[in-house]
Amino acid sequence: MPKVLTEVRDRIFIITLNRPEVMNCVDGETAELLFEAWQRFRDDDSLFVAIITGAGDKSFCSGADLKNFPSLLEFRGREMGFLGYTRGTDIFKPIIAAINGYCFAGGLEIACLADLRIASENAEFGCLERRWNVPLIDGLTQRLPRIVGLGRAMELILTGKRIDAREAYRIGLVNEVVPRERLMERALEIARQICEYPQGSLRADKKAAMLGLGRPLEEGLRIEKEVGEKVLGTHDFLEGVRAFIEKRKPSFDHR
Repeated sequence: MPKVLTEVRDRIFIITLNRPEVMNCVDGETAELLFEAWQRFRDDDSLFVAIITGAGDKSFCSGADLKNFPSLLEFRGREMGFLGYTRGTDIFKPIIAAINGYCFAGGLEIACLADLRIASENAEFGCLERRWNVPLIDGLTQRLPRIVGLGRAMELILTGKRIDAREAYRIGLVNEVVPRERLMERALEIARQICEYPQGSLRADKKAAMLGLGRPLEEGLRIEKEVGEKVLGTHDFLEGVRAFIEKRKPSFDHR
């Protein structure tokens, strides 16, 4: 079986780490397959939302496969992150992480690549690589403070503590906690809801939010204006306005 599985359901692209026997940790081959999957999602206009998850119910991802770390050094796309695409900043479509079980070390870095994180009740989180002198080089030092704030992020990064799903929800690391048997069902519900929206303004808004992070307000507002104005005058923008005025359901073609 491939170490990464991909599946298309309508306009939803599901990426599954498929190494449950080793807690879905990532070696070079897995990273290569993740890299290819993220590029496919980014470039395929027919795909609207991605869901990243792990096979089985014990582990979403336990991070890098340290027993096979040389294979990660051979991974051709490692400039974009040792774990597939975790340093990528050019995917402006929605990404959902369906987190089942362990979400440790690099697994947490993969989860933080997502825009929304849905956790099963048995999920656990932590920077466990702290114990082995492994640095965070797949985005967590930058993304985690943006998600939970600097204080909470530094607590997790410096102490290497493990937290459960409820604590992760309390600090804002995850958006929802659901029973483990409902995890994918709930992730798909959210993905389908997003797919029903016209995609132009949705992607423009994600892009503006991402590009504006950390910049002065004036610069962020300029980016928002430049990105958002590209939507004005498009077919779907005009169709949405007409449908609102005419009190009917709009017919978008997602151009």
